[in-house]
Amino acid sequence: MAITTCVFDAYGTLFDVAAAARVAAGEPGNEALADIWPAVAADWRRKQLEYTWLRAVTGEHTDFWTVTQDGLDWALEKQGMLSDAALRERLLSLYWELEAYPEVPAMLGALKQAGFNTAILSNGSPDMLSGAVDTAGIGAFLDDVLSVESVGIFKPADVVYGLVGERFGCKRDEVLFVSSNGWDASAACGYGFFTAWVNRAGDPMDRLGHPPHEQLTDLSKIPDIARAI
Repeated sequence: MAITTCVFDAYGTLFDVAAAARVAAGEPGNEALADIWPAVAADWRRKQLEYTWLRAVTGEHTDFWTVTQDGLDWALEKQGMLSDAALRERLLSLYWELEAYPEVPAMLGALKQAGFNTAILSNGSPDMLSGAVDTAGIGAFLDDVLSVESVGIFKPADVVYGLVGERFGCKRDEVLFVSSNGWDASAACGYGFFTAWVNRAGDPMDRLGHPPHEQLTDLSKIPDIARAI
């Protein structure tokens, strides 16, 4: 079955989640962050994801902005910096303005020119996603931005991936799903999507029983993959 719809995770896939800490570290007054921002960014992202998984398992859902703040608080406390309210506020504000990876606009533009449906499917809250899309200037290349808030549970719940078929009326094997999270790509593969894992860090593949169909280092080849399936 030919691909009709290309769907992307947002954070870490289209948008650089390390950008907030990196930008803040270079600003006057944040010198204490200069040498440790990679660790802060990594811990922030790890706890953010862990909190989504735990809330999905326990059924205690909250919005992504809450887990984003909770993850940052954990990361700052680990570094003994939680009392720096100004730094915390700056990091959170920058998260609404995350940079897109450089290949993203051209890649999405090529997909639209080729006639594919395009969308984001994200744990992100609708207002957070709107801010990121606007900052990156990619709204014209997207047919929709789908958030888990419409179903009240985070990935990798099947009902989240089901939002794609509900929106576009497509079959599962007509969807190319792209994520920088190996577990997300594996879950989507198990759901029935053709999946591509954008493994920018060169990490080992997660052992989840559903290896992604493609493994890439960036998004530039996605239009070619979508056309070739």
